[in-house]
Amino acid sequence: MHAILKALIYKPLYNALIFFIAVIPFHNVGVAVILFTILIKVILFPLSQKSVKTQFAMKQVEPELNALKEKYKDNKQLQAEKVMALYQERGINPFSGILLLLIQFPILMALYYMFLHGGLPAVNHANLYSFTLVPAHVSSTLFGVDVAAKSTVFALLAAVAQFFQMQFMLPKQPKKAAGTPNFSDELSRSMNTQMKYVMPVIIFVIARNFAVVVSLYLITSSLFAIGQEMYVRRKAAPQPGVAAYNK
Repeated sequence: MHAILKALIYKPLYNALIFFIAVIPFHNVGVAVILFTILIKVILFPLSQKSVKTQFAMKQVEPELNALKEKYKDNKQLQAEKVMALYQERGINPFSGILLLLIQFPILMALYYMFLHGGLPAVNHANLYSFTLVPAHVSSTLFGVDVAAKSTVFALLAAVAQFFQMQFMLPKQPKKAAGTPNFSDELSRSMNTQMKYVMPVIIFVIARNFAVVVSLYLITSSLFAIGQEMYVRRKAAPQPGVAAYNK
């Protein structure tokens, strides 16, 4: 791992995880990863909340968006300009979720690196800060499973959690109308189907090839995302266009 990435990403995350292991009862790595994930999600909550609110806002302007796409369907460049102008007018950043993904990817890689290169379950003192609490011992077994090993069961649980997250968060698609199919609706329906059914498969494949700690991170992340979605829905004032988003 590059020295800069190690200093800026890996070591802070590693020390935070070791701290959790040291302070929780039984010094269990699996429980520490769950608490560690919740902490990360709480820190990232403003970003993720903004992303969820963006989804609501985009749903609100969907009628205007569809009208623009229909009006400028023969001029794709002008269509794109009008769409972006609408987003700017309403203060919508359609790429707000990308930053969140870019932040979470190094966290997953850091977790994998900790176990791949001997940072856990044995504590690597060379990567600890002088003020970091060190556990007297480390337990790497959770529900009878070694969290440093691979597990098909936990990978499947991560995939199921991802499926329910997508099922809960993605907007409900309207029924197909009779007549000529609308390209925008068909594309949206196709993308939603892929997100609901393809993403869980991808998550399963990834989790199956990594240590259980990665599955724990993914499962906790999905459950947190569902809870956050419920919170944002309750906080959001009912407005035209939002009802179609809520199930």
